[in-house]
Amino acid sequence: MSKLLVPYYEHPAERPDAWDALIAAAPSLYGVVLNPADGPGSSPDEAFAAVAGRLRSAGVRVLGYVDTAYGRRPPQDVVREAARHHAWYGVHGLFLDQAATSARQLPYYADLRTALAATHDTYVTLVLNHGAVPHAGYARIADLLVTFEGPWSAYRPAGPPGPDTCHLVYEAPPDAVAQAPVHCLVSGRLPHPWGTLPHQLEPVR
Repeated sequence: MSKLLVPYYEHPAERPDAWDALIAAAPSLYGVVLNPADGPGSSPDEAFAAVAGRLRSAGVRVLGYVDTAYGRRPPQDVVREAARHHAWYGVHGLFLDQAATSARQLPYYADLRTALAATHDTYVTLVLNHGAVPHAGYARIADLLVTFEGPWSAYRPAGPPGPDTCHLVYEAPPDAVAQAPVHCLVSGRLPHPWGTLPHQLEPVR
């Protein structure tokens, strides 16, 4: 059965109906990516904390957004932001954006995985957003690999999708069909495609 991983980067106060729709769709979700301020921000946001609590109560996996700058960010900065997500929003895991694809950065992400596991007393779900097909070694580090992120016009995923594969597609028409077991197809466009929900969840206005 396919599942939705939804990176939804809108403030709960701006679109409460959309967050209600996400919570109502709990059984169909792999998870929801929480991104208060291109990461957790410098202080807790009460609105995000409240919606994170509602998601958890509905059984939804909540993932905190952290940018890794393709393996160039100091690991301690990534771990620090992960700790803020955990403390402020009770996330179940992390969505590491701008993940590298080459074998050269494998030790960086393997060490991050170890550091993150040591920081928390519960298992951390780790999603790496490569946006392209990465080296096969990343499958041993993360629970889910985003192997495509881009517009529908460029949606040409390479190779057969595995159970740990996710595709994030924007500018997608309503009848678009994903080719990965975990996915998110939205109508949104650059520069802010992830301010819209998947077609089947987007509230009618």
